[in-house]
Amino acid sequence: MEEVKIAEKKPAIVELEAGTYHWCKCGHSKGQPFCDGSYKTTSFTPLKFELVEKKKVVLCQCKHTRNSPYCDGTHKTL
Repeated sequence: MEEVKIAEKKPAIVELEAGTYHWCKCGHSKGQPFCDGSYKTTSFTPLKFELVEKKKVVLCQCKHTRNSPYCDGTHKTL
């Protein structure tokens, strides 16, 4: 199985408007933590997630979280 690329070993803390987003699962996106289409050269696909209201979120950038797309602290053990 193909390995993900660790984009960063720290989360991205961002305030997002209500809407639909696509979180990068492969780690190759230049627009981390969001997908820019780079996954097309991998076996991964982005994770679609929605927010119903404006909210500050902590998104995983190491791509090893067990709570995608949100950071669960796994980056501390990599």
